[in-house]
Amino acid sequence: MNKLPIATRVQILSMLCEGSSMRSIARVCDVSINTVSKLLEDAGDVCAAFHDEHVRDVVAKRIQCDEIWAFTHCKEKKTKAPPPDAGDTWTWTAICADSKLIVSWLVGGRDSGYAIEFMDDLRSRLANRVQLTTDGHKSYLEAVEGAFGGDVDYAQLVKLYGPTSDSAKGRYSPPECTGIKKTPIEGKPDPRHISTSFVERQNLSMRMGMRRFTRLTKAFSKKVENHIHALALYFVHYNWMRIHKTLRVTPAMAAGLTDKLMGWEDIIGIMDANEKEALARKRTAMLEVLPYSN
Repeated sequence: MNKLPIATRVQILSMLCEGSSMRSIARVCDVSINTVSKLLEDAGDVCAAFHDEHVRDVVAKRIQCDEIWAFTHCKEKKTKAPPPDAGDTWTWTAICADSKLIVSWLVGGRDSGYAIEFMDDLRSRLANRVQLTTDGHKSYLEAVEGAFGGDVDYAQLVKLYGPTSDSAKGRYSPPECTGIKKTPIEGKPDPRHISTSFVERQNLSMRMGMRRFTRLTKAFSKKVENHIHALALYFVHYNWMRIHKTLRVTPAMAAGLTDKLMGWEDIIGIMDANEKEALARKRTAMLEVLPYSN
């Protein structure tokens, strides 16, 4: 089976995490757009499984949660006869305020069902009681209660906005923030640490670093599966490969999940090993069904 050199695959995966579009990557690396798409899918599956397996028993003090909007295939107001999962696509993220580790993430809608699934996943990855801060989205109330019960110090931070001026109507920029309201919900959250600043800044990094989140562009995801694959690549790169400037280590190292710096070569190694195992299982299955002969 023909394979791209490791250096070329590393270049493609790196460019996918640096905001390049798939067609520009195909031109720069002199490969087919289908090759880029296939590598995105395969690496995305491996990265999602890697995150699920290794981001466990996280020791944290403060967790911040937020949602970031994008759209798949077309915008919500233009969905006349869309395929499934078209329209608004929300990414839920939870970050450790100290290590900057992305502990949990989920792609889907913004209703209570996804909030419950997101909080259940977050709780399963934590090793201790934490102080949790979210925005004022009402779906969080039931979700946090169901996942943590009373074993959490939970507060909501609600931003207060002034009236929108006529000149700003129809733009993406929100109206001017005139203040914030901190509301303790459960336990005894420290008022000094009721904040969503770190997770909001991380979501901004996502929007600036991934072409699919850029506003007013044709580089949006055409399929939600590819949107999820791209996010899986981004979060593994962010947690395990990218040195945080203030920490001088990766978030995974700061959280005590590893003591080494990873690279795309490690993910490619896992992909190749998985492919060899799949081929070996296929050969074994074929031998079992072949008729016995002398």
